[in-house]
Amino acid sequence: MSVSLFLLAALLLLVLYVRKSSKPPLPPGPRKLPLIGNWLDVPATFQWKTYARWSKKYNSDIIHLNLLGKSIVVLNSFAATDELLEKRSSIYSDREDFPMVNGLMGWDFNAASMRYGDEWRIHRRLFNQEFNVRASRKYESRELLGTRKLLQRLISHPDMFLTHFRQMMSEVILSSTYGIEALPSDDPYVELADEAMRGLAAGNVPGVWLVDIFPILKYLPSWFPGAGFKRKALEWRGWARGMMDVPFAETKRQMELGTAPPSYTVDYLRALEDSNHAFYEEYHVKATSGIMFAAGTDTIVSSLGTFVLAMLANPEAQKKAQEELDSVLSMQALPTFEDRESLPYVSALVKEVLRWENVTPFAVSHRVTVEDEYRGYRVPAGSVVIGNTWALLHDEKVYPDPHSFKPERWLLNGRLNPAVRDPEAAFGFGRRQCPGKHMATSSIWIVVASMLATFDISKAVDAEGRVVEPTYEYIPGLVTTPVPFQCAIKPRGPQAAALIQASL
Repeated sequence: MSVSLFLLAALLLLVLYVRKSSKPPLPPGPRKLPLIGNWLDVPATFQWKTYARWSKKYNSDIIHLNLLGKSIVVLNSFAATDELLEKRSSIYSDREDFPMVNGLMGWDFNAASMRYGDEWRIHRRLFNQEFNVRASRKYESRELLGTRKLLQRLISHPDMFLTHFRQMMSEVILSSTYGIEALPSDDPYVELADEAMRGLAAGNVPGVWLVDIFPILKYLPSWFPGAGFKRKALEWRGWARGMMDVPFAETKRQMELGTAPPSYTVDYLRALEDSNHAFYEEYHVKATSGIMFAAGTDTIVSSLGTFVLAMLANPEAQKKAQEELDSVLSMQALPTFEDRESLPYVSALVKEVLRWENVTPFAVSHRVTVEDEYRGYRVPAGSVVIGNTWALLHDEKVYPDPHSFKPERWLLNGRLNPAVRDPEAAFGFGRRQCPGKHMATSSIWIVVASMLATFDISKAVDAEGRVVEPTYEYIPGLVTTPVPFQCAIKPRGPQAAALIQASL
């Protein structure tokens, strides 16, 4: 009997070994330690650059990590993201469930981090209806007005350019989303959104919150030793819910009074009242409004900061753009969206801003729902799959000399070259790509064109006449932002100043 049991056990072990050995190997990556895997290998900041280096070291555009038992797959080429996140999006569009942010902090209304399913589809459909290429053009008038106000603020206080960028985008997004006009400073709605986004950024730092690794910890009482994360989450939850609830309630109040101007919230609430077959409910308008309000500002403001840095480092690009603007406008008018087709170099410059120091170096991570295979490597079911946007947009095979700022790379015979890969990877991949990319790009374009038409951007000079060099460094985060820097922003002459003053 014991011999039979021994033979049976040996047979089972052989079957398990053969089954295991017949599986494709995992993608290459650093050696994994017992229990913790690659926990000690992953840096706390700028992980995207480390992953790009590992991709070259292992000669593979797909690498694998294990973090405390969690399978992580990083994609470092357009070929990989195109194949997996685009062509196979039906199995690569899920999100990891992070208990800290989605549960304890109350961000479960955020479509960007929502699990793939029917609820997400409702949110996505609303966003796509509002922000497709054609629909997003209705916001151009608000973007143009906001830009004209920005130019006037830059004349008065040029040293506060980053503050002015944020004020402009807050005004545009608050009015577009809710029909509420933001105060010139210390606007309570804007402050709500800023606080909520600061909490989101803190809650989303990978590896900081043990509850994301051991979800059972979410059941600890907040007074329990070591449960300080629950107290922080409760504080941040208040900001997140306030950001979603307070401006929405104000818009509904204005609707009841009959004084609400057109906006996303007003339009979709009225459509809901007029229809018995709407695919959405009031909650969906409230949730999508909150995300529109919060998510749109940081990426655009950071991109505009990158634009200013690029002009300081590349004055020849600024000069070429100004020559093109002068040839079209003759310093007789400020740019409008109707001039976009006539300004290919300016458009190329904007594309290069999005590529050169892309402010979202990681796409929000995807989750594969079933086991898959790519180039002979196994992608385990449930793996977190990260598109390394920074690696893609700095791939020398796609963008030669990728660390140099070269708007010319996007041009051929004086026109935008469709053969050059668009930097839309900066907005994510597949079904999870940011639906607001058209509005974001148009906002950046009109600011860049207007500033270059009317201002010279140069390095600051201190009291002793010495040039102040920027660091060209960035603060890591969900959205990377330039380290605060000084510069000189001056009208190109009396005619430019007069155009700005007469624009409102």
